[in-house]
Amino acid sequence: MSKLVDIPLSQWDASASMAQQTAALQALEDGQLLRLPSLAFPLQQEECPLLTGAAGSAKNISWDPSRGVRGHGDAYDAALLAALMQRYARHTHSLLVSLLPRYQPHLQQGKGSFRPVEIAGRVTSWRKDDTRLHVDSFPASPTQGRRILRVFTNIHPEHAPRVWKLGAPFEQVAQRFLPRATRPRPGVASLLQWLHVTKSRRTPYDHYMLQLHDAMKADLAYQAEVEQHSYSFAPGQTWVVFSDVVSHAALRGQHALEQTWLLPVSAMADPAKSPLAILERLLQRPLA
Repeated sequence: MSKLVDIPLSQWDASASMAQQTAALQALEDGQLLRLPSLAFPLQQEECPLLTGAAGSAKNISWDPSRGVRGHGDAYDAALLAALMQRYARHTHSLLVSLLPRYQPHLQQGKGSFRPVEIAGRVTSWRKDDTRLHVDSFPASPTQGRRILRVFTNIHPEHAPRVWKLGAPFEQVAQRFLPRATRPRPGVASLLQWLHVTKSRRTPYDHYMLQLHDAMKADLAYQAEVEQHSYSFAPGQTWVVFSDVVSHAALRGQHALEQTWLLPVSAMADPAKSPLAILERLLQRPLA
């Protein structure tokens, strides 16, 4: 089965056909990635300098409605960045409402990000090295079982693609790395929340997902031997993925926008395909 499904929409507020809605829903819940090859996010004239200035060292500049822009340093105008990412969030919401109407009443807005730094050659720790295959889990922001649905757009001003690779299905990942995982220690989740290390209570699900994320990245033999396929996303292309279930890595590329949306498992057409359900089945106990 191809890991990539193309949807030929060219407007963020376009009405998706029933066939497109069905294909998008099935592909995402089956652990595939949606590519919208004709869906660009044009910048306004005053935003274009954001793609030519000094990027600094942060790989992501984040934004959320309650806290504004973070991580931009002195390299960028915070108000300009906030307006850009807020507009992108609205566009991604319009896209998801049209393409995935089943999810619309349940979508919860997460952080957005502007990614100005070239991925290839960036010096970082192994845990933060996104060129290694991983599934997403947020150390400071537990999802408590909710799905991580992310929308990306390559906004590079020239011709540089953003290159990803996709790896093994989630259940294969879990079967390999769960035997190495330790059980949550009593009281630790409450302590982390009390110390404000986490923004909410870390559930056993979050505990195991973080261990999968770290174990995958730390295992260089696995990174080399697992079956994997590379895909390029040209400037002006958008892609959508449940990044908690799709084993992925970003190999190279510069200047992209990303918006995260959270979705309760109960809103899925088939909750059994969620990482929560898969981990609960493999471990034979409730995790959230």
